[in-house]
Amino acid sequence: MQVPVLVLNANFEPINVCNTRRAITLVLGGKASLVMNGRGEIKTVTLTFPRPSVIRLVKMIRRPRPRVKLTKREVMRRDSYSCQYCGQHAAIMTIDHILPRHMGGQYTWENLVTACPYCNHRKGGRTLDQAHMRLLRLPAEPPVSAVYIFGRHLNENQDWLPFVQGW
Repeated sequence: MQVPVLVLNANFEPINVCNTRRAITLVLGGKASLVMNGRGEIKTVTLTFPRPSVIRLVKMIRRPRPRVKLTKREVMRRDSYSCQYCGQHAAIMTIDHILPRHMGGQYTWENLVTACPYCNHRKGGRTLDQAHMRLLRLPAEPPVSAVYIFGRHLNENQDWLPFVQGW
């Protein structure tokens, strides 16, 4: 009942991911319709319900364009879990401020990068020029595409691809 289900707006735009229990509640309540049943059935004593993979809301929901939240996990995901100074993929990664906070560096997408502990310690509280280091790739805010937003679910749910890639 905790398996993720893709929720589409009335115009088939992907807007959310909910669990199977919530999806069945929406379908039975008439607020959504079943688009794809790729997971079999849920059986009760007297009834059988399809286990949804993708549902579509009956009414259009207007909402602002989503933005990717600035978190440690998202910074590491943007940087492909690799050090932006040496390119190493380590088991333990840290977040580094390009312009240190004590020098006025902000907590923004353009000032945060993933770094291995060695490079982060080597750079310390200095700027890139002071530490004689350079970035492999300039940091920027990640794209707000459906593939990026719902990408962490796509490995287990390949049947979502036609709905997610179109947006």
